[in-house]
Amino acid sequence: MRKFLIGLFAVAAAVYLWNASWLAARPADPAVKLIAHRGVHQTFDRAGVEKDTCTATRIFPPEHDFIENTVPSMRAAFEAGADVVEIDVHPTTDGKFAVIHDWTLDCRTDGAGVTREHDMAFLKTLDIGYGYTADGGATHPLRGKGIGLMPSLDEVFEAFPDGRFLINYKSREAREGDMLAAMLADRPDWRGRVWGVYGGDAPTDRAATLVDGLKGFGSRAVKDCLVRYLAFGWTGHVPEACRNTYVMVPINYAWLMWGWPDRFHARMAANGSEIILLGPYSGGDTGTSGIDTPEDLARVPAHFDGYVWTNRIETIGPMLKAD
Repeated sequence: MRKFLIGLFAVAAAVYLWNASWLAARPADPAVKLIAHRGVHQTFDRAGVEKDTCTATRIFPPEHDFIENTVPSMRAAFEAGADVVEIDVHPTTDGKFAVIHDWTLDCRTDGAGVTREHDMAFLKTLDIGYGYTADGGATHPLRGKGIGLMPSLDEVFEAFPDGRFLINYKSREAREGDMLAAMLADRPDWRGRVWGVYGGDAPTDRAATLVDGLKGFGSRAVKDCLVRYLAFGWTGHVPEACRNTYVMVPINYAWLMWGWPDRFHARMAANGSEIILLGPYSGGDTGTSGIDTPEDLARVPAHFDGYVWTNRIETIGPMLKAD
């Protein structure tokens, strides 16, 4: 029994040292980079949110007039310190990408029906601020302020010559990956605008296959990466799903990542991956939580060398600059 316990202790000590963060080399010049989710936008109560919940009808009282996924909201995000702006896309009937989050138009706009069943010219006529309310529909503070503001993806790229964007595919249609690849082949100068793609597995995988050097992470890959690393990361093994990609980690579960933070970072970097630190995950389908408060930001390691996802870039960006 004594030999067994000594052996068990030796194995535990070896695993600990092999995964000890404090023994890993730290980045020479670490820097927190910011991803602004949807640009500067109206935040909302996430309690009880499901896939078909109209979040425009549950916003907090507006502190500004910016509307998500618009050129003004993206510009404000970059000015607040965003390194990357996350945007959502849907294909249109005339071969464009419309930049809008929702599968249907009924929630945010004065239109109706499936977003991708319309052409860009029609979508440009809509008021994308029409449906927002913070008081159950008694008032609509953004109504009339979003007419014509839904941009196409090519308009976004033209508006921000130095901008970088994370493109969120909202469908499972592989053709959307083909569309983006064709768009970038026609305009190679736009390649630098696309920092990465994610969302639906089929379009994400297709785009990453067709566009040289493009990193993408589908919903399946995100889960596979974290689950497999939790199972085998103690050996130092980095699963295929965690290689040459962006690895999304909720901040409240980061401590479970073997070697967090420095050893984990070193392993991901050695395999061509960068870390995106999300806000606390509480289960369910409540949307993507971000590092949105001073308390959340304080949980980010001081020497973290990766990306921080935020829904409040107008708050978090200036806070980081002040530091």
